[in-house]
Amino acid sequence: MFWDRLGVITDEVSIDFLEALDWISHNGLKHVEIRMVDGINVMELDDDKMDRVFQEVQRRGLFISAISSPIFKCHLDPTRPTAIGDQFGNRAQTVEAHYDMLHKAIQMAKKWGTTYIRIFSFWREQEPEQYLGEIITHLRQAAAMAMAEGIILLLENEHACNGGYAKEVACMVHEVNSTALKVLWDPGNEERWSSSFPEGYGYVRDLYVHFHLKHWYVALGDEPLNSQMAALKQDGYTGLYTIETHFAPKGGSKMDGTRITLELLRERFKEEWA
Repeated sequence: MFWDRLGVITDEVSIDFLEALDWISHNGLKHVEIRMVDGINVMELDDDKMDRVFQEVQRRGLFISAISSPIFKCHLDPTRPTAIGDQFGNRAQTVEAHYDMLHKAIQMAKKWGTTYIRIFSFWREQEPEQYLGEIITHLRQAAAMAMAEGIILLLENEHACNGGYAKEVACMVHEVNSTALKVLWDPGNEERWSSSFPEGYGYVRDLYVHFHLKHWYVALGDEPLNSQMAALKQDGYTGLYTIETHFAPKGGSKMDGTRITLELLRERFKEEWA
């Protein structure tokens, strides 16, 4: 059953952290990913706030599955024009500052009892392939930092970054060749621009250790979600599933959007949820 492995990014429920935790607990979800807390990016939290976050999560019988950091959502070279994506309260910083952020995230992960930190592959260049070597060098250095601390970095396929597609993030992870760098597979991100299944999944099937679900992907209908979930089961995936809703119905809230997504999942996979 994936019910026991289902969670949500807290600010996809509510910007109010405690309200989000109460809703998550009430609806029987098991884990949370932390991206923003009361409107503050997770990487801007001070020590007191970090302690409070952990205490409130534990108080509700939940656990923190990953830190949804913005690490390497930055320019390789700020003088070049690049894409810009969601920043979730993160301020623009240099690559060097992002290494400081990674060090902080590693210490935060150890304090919170998780081994996973989400990262990215820098804002997307006009010709990403020209800078692949530079990107790999940074990812390799980051993976070495993580490995030394027993942490695993999750590289998400994000269209605003150089690893925008499954094929690209798979190439990067293969090139780095470290057990401390794996793929965070978001088929919803892939499906917006390409085919998430079977094509996209085929690239990452031996590399992913974490899985995100967006509302619009769940709401597409039986395909490609049913085939994707069947493949995960057949391939022996034992990791977690995280709802990253990115949806609020007209006149409603993000909490309403997450509730609708959860209801769709329950209906679609009712036998699995029994």
